[in-house]
Amino acid sequence: MSDNESIARWTSVMYRYAQIYLNRELKPYNIGAGQHSILMVLYENNGIAQEDITNTLHLDKGTIAKTIKKLVEQGYIIRKKNIDDRRAYKIFLTKKARNIRGDLIRILSRWTDIISTGFTENEREITFGLFGRMAHNAWSFLMRSN
Repeated sequence: MSDNESIARWTSVMYRYAQIYLNRELKPYNIGAGQHSILMVLYENNGIAQEDITNTLHLDKGTIAKTIKKLVEQGYIIRKKNIDDRRAYKIFLTKKARNIRGDLIRILSRWTDIISTGFTENEREITFGLFGRMAHNAWSFLMRSN
């Protein structure tokens, strides 16, 4: 492997390309690349606590709070005080967000198809498995080194 080759380099390149694609495809919905992931979490767990979104996406509280604020302003979600913990909020999808679910899923699926063009089904499964394991390894290391 040359000095220029590393998983970090290619991960960074893929991340930037994905951001460009998502920003372009999500522009008609006035959603940025960083906002769709919150909607995707809510499609599976509508009404979960804001802290649970933070933990699910492995992002910091500030980033999630800013992103949620934007989604509220755009009319995609609403925040309600958690009756069990008045300091916390639960996040809910609006009809506007529910109406674009299929479009978001198609956009994300298309990206997966684009980047895995020419892969066999077995290669796709292996790739997903390896990326999942790498993400878990990175998370485990970072949690241990806190």
